[in-house]
Amino acid sequence: MSVNTSDPMIGRLIDGRYQVRSRIARGGMATVYLATDLRLERRVAIKIMHGHLADDTQFKQRFIQEARSAARLAHPNVVNVFDQGQDHDSAYLVMEYLPGITLRELLHDYGALTSEQAIDIAEAVLSGLSAAHKAGIVHRDLKPENVLLADDGRIKIGDFGLARAASANTATGQALLGTIAYLSPELVTRGVADTRSDIYAVGIMLFEMLTGEQPFKGEQPMQIAYQHANDSVPPPSRRNPKVPAELDELVLWATARDPEERPVDARALLEQLHETESLLQTALPTSATQVQRTMVLPSAPAMPAPSDQATQVLGGAGALVPQQHRTDEIGDSTSALAVQSRKRRRRGPIIILIVLLLAIAGGVAGWWFSAGPGALVVVPQEIRGMTFEDAKAELEQRGLTVQEEPGDAVFDIEIEPELVAQSDPSFGIPAAKDAPIVLHLSKGPEPKAMTIERGMPEPEAQAIVDEANWTAEEPDRRFANKVPEGQVIDVLDGEGDSLLETEEYGEGLPVQLVVSLGPVPDVRGLSFEEAAQRLRQAGLTAVEGERRFSSDYEEGQVSAIVTTTGGTQIVFREGDRITLVISRGPDLVDIPDVVGSSINDAAAALREADFEVQIETNAPEGLWGIATVQEVVPSQDERAERGATITIRANF
Repeated sequence: MSVNTSDPMIGRLIDGRYQVRSRIARGGMATVYLATDLRLERRVAIKIMHGHLADDTQFKQRFIQEARSAARLAHPNVVNVFDQGQDHDSAYLVMEYLPGITLRELLHDYGALTSEQAIDIAEAVLSGLSAAHKAGIVHRDLKPENVLLADDGRIKIGDFGLARAASANTATGQALLGTIAYLSPELVTRGVADTRSDIYAVGIMLFEMLTGEQPFKGEQPMQIAYQHANDSVPPPSRRNPKVPAELDELVLWATARDPEERPVDARALLEQLHETESLLQTALPTSATQVQRTMVLPSAPAMPAPSDQATQVLGGAGALVPQQHRTDEIGDSTSALAVQSRKRRRRGPIIILIVLLLAIAGGVAGWWFSAGPGALVVVPQEIRGMTFEDAKAELEQRGLTVQEEPGDAVFDIEIEPELVAQSDPSFGIPAAKDAPIVLHLSKGPEPKAMTIERGMPEPEAQAIVDEANWTAEEPDRRFANKVPEGQVIDVLDGEGDSLLETEEYGEGLPVQLVVSLGPVPDVRGLSFEEAAQRLRQAGLTAVEGERRFSSDYEEGQVSAIVTTTGGTQIVFREGDRITLVISRGPDLVDIPDVVGSSINDAAAALREADFEVQIETNAPEGLWGIATVQEVVPSQDERAERGATITIRANF
């Protein structure tokens, strides 16, 4: 990898920890560099926001959102996020470094992939995306550039910079985000995205992997957007006759123009992909299914097939065998043996009859309790989280009877609404085959009243969080100019959105209190050294910023604090760096000598020197070109602050 020595970031130490080595890629919001984490001695990828966006609150929030979204996902097919912070004016995001190529580079080099290769990549993408959807996250910017193919065979999704909560259909509110070639019709026409918008993008990528080209083309982005909104994606086999019909159907399902006709989320499409792959493998000869995957990634080591039993006990030298019972010794006299023999002969028919009766009874009982009406089958835990139809089919396959309609819906913190949350009898309890099992669907987390208010003391707010059984995250402590120390500034959900205007919030969902550290110490009028010491005592670090003219503060004094949010309500977190503006004193300008000049010429000269002009004269305005100035206040022998008002007096 070549080093771009012209990039000022190369060689820079970020936040005293990350040594930037070289540039990997540059995007619209940020540049990605290879860096070394000096603390943990490992290579990382560090994404640094472009400098011209540092003052844009919206872009910065989106950048931070990527860190929060990706950090919530722990999945082998999602790029790990390690850290996020700000060094001077540079916001950065630290991720795992994956040497390799992107899916875009793979398609550029090879064009169309084989069906098997396309399925492999789609399976990895959908696995990672399924984890995101399960966590309530919509990616909204899926494209080959964001699919990473590592040299060691791993396939991962990256760049969650546009991610939003899946629980809300979020409009962009401005120009469409994401790459136009992969935007769903609803995003193009209404700017609204949910999990099905990601499915559409996966369908377009699958089309591109199978054919080597995108379904819609145009010279202008709006031409492509128009086709997404008004045309249906064609079957891939029209561009590549080698594509099997099963994959045609999968692509058309994923790219349906109506979101209601697409898979509901990545999990649904992944399950269908597995079925499609099985059909294709069944339809092909064994030799045809053993594909040489040299173009994509090495195959993962084969895992042993799961056993039908949780534990197998193997025979061998250490196996246990029944120990044969020994008979009691009854003596060795002839008479004793003869008596014993006669007794055995008399008991023989009786014992045979008893054994036959017991065998019949055992057989009847065995049939009754195994296959008959008295049979008991354990209600499996696996149906929790299934749809009603899938759970019903699973239970009936095990020989159980299921009530045709679900029972009363129940609140559940973990299970999404409309999926099976409970059963009656409960999971793990044996149930008779002829006794209908009642399945109860989830209503989602139980709504709890959100009664936390701005200005509430932190202990009182924390008590409300505990009582509502919300998942409390570590409080975010910030300096606030208008909220006293220890009081609540805001309360945030898992996506960082405010809940103060929310009436109810689901039990078990994440909650983070934003608590005031009090106002930032007012250090205006102090020298930089004095200001830095006072801020250090408050847990903040002072950085000397630019010097500006100031009418209120003497040269060398702190005249202003540069806020990180562009506002004054919430300014800094503890440990942040604060940039201080240093006064250059007032901006004094020499007053031009205009005595004896005409009123018009004098006024023009003063305005050119950046002064405001006030004219006091008895001359008509039409004669200002010949009327001369007798006096200037302040006089031309003095200096005045730039922008000050200068009075010229002329008597005609």
